[in-house]
Amino acid sequence: MPALSIQPRARLFHGHVWVYATEIKARFGDPKPGDVVQLQDARGKPIGSAIYNPQSQISARLFSYRRQDLDLDFFTRRIERAMRSREAAGVDMQLCRLVWSESDGLPGVVIDRYGDCLVLQTLTLAMAQRQDLIIQALQSLLSPRSIVQRNEGNVRKAEGLELIKGPVLGDAPAPFVMRHQGSAFHVDPIEGQKTGLYLDQLDNYQHVARLAKGRRVLDCFTNQGGFAQACALAGAAEVTAVDISEPAIATAKANAEISGSRVNFIAANCFDFLKQQESSGATYDLIILDPPSFTKSKATVKDAMRGYKEIHLRAMKMLQPGGIFATFSCSHHVSRGEFHASIEDAAVDARKTLRRVATYTQSPDHPILATIPETEYLTGYAYEVVASW
Repeated sequence: MPALSIQPRARLFHGHVWVYATEIKARFGDPKPGDVVQLQDARGKPIGSAIYNPQSQISARLFSYRRQDLDLDFFTRRIERAMRSREAAGVDMQLCRLVWSESDGLPGVVIDRYGDCLVLQTLTLAMAQRQDLIIQALQSLLSPRSIVQRNEGNVRKAEGLELIKGPVLGDAPAPFVMRHQGSAFHVDPIEGQKTGLYLDQLDNYQHVARLAKGRRVLDCFTNQGGFAQACALAGAAEVTAVDISEPAIATAKANAEISGSRVNFIAANCFDFLKQQESSGATYDLIILDPPSFTKSKATVKDAMRGYKEIHLRAMKMLQPGGIFATFSCSHHVSRGEFHASIEDAAVDARKTLRRVATYTQSPDHPILATIPETEYLTGYAYEVVASW
């Protein structure tokens, strides 16, 4: 097996699994792109097995601490292990992320389940080369009616891979509806956002909805209406949901009709809507802010912080004592501390005293590894206004 010698100060020695090109001290055995390589320290002591791609800035990704090849048995065992962990966590196994890349020991492999349809992503070169083995493992474990590949995005580009989507097993399914805790969601495995649905927020819809009974609710950046539906079904007095995308609003309306949730949907820019509502003196009892990622890199974090502060400030000004806002950030480039600072700064400017009600994170089918901060990207808080000053 080819080998890479790793520099002593690499993140690998602090529990991470990525090896950057600058952290490789030497190469042995002429490793080829997509090969499994053995990682070793500067003294030649074996560390484990990794996938290799010299075209990527992340040149190696550790997947096992022993000598291991990527064969059918390996993929079957890793997928089985991922499924068992989700079952133990009480995840809805018909609607979930079955495998999440490094968090499940399969770097670059993402598998989402929507009933008898699976959506597969192979985002690293080595896994793309072995996609057929992954499909065989999925067939033996789950016997899906269809498997769709959604191999798109910047990660594939960084690996030197083509962008491609479409069915790899069975026919491409037409958009269909999945139900979760009473809410309805349209799933489009081919053209939908992400792989068809934002699975990482499914639990948080219910958590936030527990605060909604009897309240006037505003759900900003509603997308498919997940928070809005859950709040309406939980007994909210009134729910207004806003999103800039007219197609998203149309889908959200259809979802609400199926679930029987009463929601007033508005197609509008949420920044403009919040500004207009605040200027007009509107008030709400619960405001939910779940925007798309405001930054895709560290270079634009400052811009993201300005965006978060603005929506926090507008929301707080529309809440009287006893009112609550729930807010989320979905970029790992924004730290929990930075995100919370935007809340603190807005509270000072709005002259509000806040009391924390809840802290939120991603659903357990998106597991977080303690030594890999990139696996924790979804941060959320709920705060009650206890005083205006």
